Amino acid sequence: MDYFAGKFDVAVIGAGHAGIEASLAAARLGCETIAFTLNLDWIGNLACNPSIGGTSKGHLVREIDALGGEMGRAADKNTLQSRILNLGKGPAVHSLRVQIDRRAYSTYMKHTLEKQERLTLKQAEIVSLRRIDNDYWELKTNLDAFYHAKAVIIATGTFLKGKIYVGDKAYAGGPDGMFPANALADSLEALSVSLRRFKTGTPSRLNRRSIDFSELEPQYGDERVVPFSFHCEEPPRNTHACHITYTNERTKQVILQNLDRSPLYSGVIEGTGPRYCPSIEDKMVRFSEKERHQIFIEPCGADTEEVYLQGMSSSLPEDVQLAFLRTVPGLERCVVMRNAYAIEYDCVDPVALHPTLEFMDVPNLFGAGQFNGSSGYEEAAAQGLVAGINAAMRIQGKESVVFERSGSYIGTLIDDLVTKGCNEPYRMMTSRSEYRLLLRQDNADLRLTELGYHIGLISEARYQAVLEKTAAIGQEKKRAEKTIIPPSKELNDLLVSRETSAVKAGIKLADLLRRPQLTYACLAPFDTTRPPELSEAVLEQVEIDLKYEGYIKRQQAQIHEMQRLESKRIPEELDYSAIINLRTEAKEKLGRIRPRSVGQASRISGVSPADISVLLIYLAKNSEGSV
Repeated sequence: MDYFAGKFDVAVIGAGHAGIEASLAAARLGCETIAFTLNLDWIGNLACNPSIGGTSKGHLVREIDALGGEMGRAADKNTLQSRILNLGKGPAVHSLRVQIDRRAYSTYMKHTLEKQERLTLKQAEIVSLRRIDNDYWELKTNLDAFYHAKAVIIATGTFLKGKIYVGDKAYAGGPDGMFPANALADSLEALSVSLRRFKTGTPSRLNRRSIDFSELEPQYGDERVVPFSFHCEEPPRNTHACHITYTNERTKQVILQNLDRSPLYSGVIEGTGPRYCPSIEDKMVRFSEKERHQIFIEPCGADTEEVYLQGMSSSLPEDVQLAFLRTVPGLERCVVMRNAYAIEYDCVDPVALHPTLEFMDVPNLFGAGQFNGSSGYEEAAAQGLVAGINAAMRIQGKESVVFERSGSYIGTLIDDLVTKGCNEPYRMMTSRSEYRLLLRQDNADLRLTELGYHIGLISEARYQAVLEKTAAIGQEKKRAEKTIIPPSKELNDLLVSRETSAVKAGIKLADLLRRPQLTYACLAPFDTTRPPELSEAVLEQVEIDLKYEGYIKRQQAQIHEMQRLESKRIPEELDYSAIINLRTEAKEKLGRIRPRSVGQASRISGVSPADISVLLIYLAKNSEGSV
């Protein structure tokens, strides 16, 4: 018999990385919130790789932290190994990546949700969702309990009609042996939410006792550990090593000889997979000229012997998986604890969403994470944070928060999803941002903490600390421009040793720092007036700003030009079919996506510069569209 179980402001369906951030944000902003999960013990599960961050993904985590989200703090508390990637390149692509104790991370997140005021955590499967009046949604569980909520956030990850594939075996299921969420998909389709099938995969897990590490290359963490969180009081420590090995010709032969047994190549799998994260069988086919592929062996936790094989995802049968694994150096006697598998799942086309992540045609319904067609924990968490913020804003009658692509990777991620859509699981990359020199991971706090403070997720103390840091950076820049370093044999010896020209007269500290070969650290013996209280973070910002000031000014000018188009708002109800000289394709695309500005319209695939000119003329002639 049905029974009424409670009324809430916000209900979140799912407690993965998107659901966690959505639930915490809504509750912290004062909304009575309930989060539903299929299994309380799998909250924040790292179902694929046991790591957080990486190229561009590290940027997302730091932005989440700067806005008041939880992922960065949780990662810092449960780090096994920390490394900054791409240090041989410029600061725009430096990206923090850490190996995580996956069960400890999950426990941390579960406890964080349990402790949060105004947040109720409930193990239950939501099987139906329907609008009961203009103010409330009704959510019904598989045990016939029903709940009312003013706003609903769908963060179902890969569980929605999940189907597992291993060779010729296929069965309904979620990741890591969980059961799927099937009934909810039917309920969403009844709401005219159009769903489609995507696919992803994960590698085998091995028992480390069965691996011969003498044949592997060790990979250690950085000597200086940089935390994700800008207010981390005690930086994490490196306690575990990763290892590297490689496939070979025998690995390739085993895989190619069994391609007919792969559901990916036999046509059994219908969902579209991620192009940037191919399975090992896909690598062998697409990159057949390569002699070997790199495999990273990564620890899953401090209290387990289970290890993860980064780069070896597969949907081949169990016996084939074991056969090709045992061709790899160091894995000749490996024992598989969990088989690799592929998983298909339902998700939505994100062009059906506003930049706030609210559905255009279904008020007070939001989507977040892999449900929106993205891949990755970090992309999911970023969307969860945005959905949670905007659900709270909607309930409280406040202005929605839209993240511009010129101000954050989060803005780039969401703008790409809702403007361009995705034909495969979307993965964040630094190359997706036109302004990556300005949107670095090291300055996320300077860019976004003020916004997090005004939203209500950042404390006064933390905001003041960022203001003090900003002031210190400005003061240090002035000092560097005024400080003259006199010439000396010792200074010139340093300059020559670093392959930069010697000086004959006094030179500004700022001019020395502008040279790519020089740093604050190497110039320290000659910089006698530097205040001792200056932090490494302040010095880092000043050095980057001085070295790249020309490029930074150029990107700032580009942003200024883009903002001119972003400021030209388009009425949501505009009838594009009535605009003469607008091409038919442009009318269809603009009418479907309904861009909020001319800037967003210009990024829609199929809308040409000529179409934008026509649109600008039309808006200028109509008072409701003028700026």
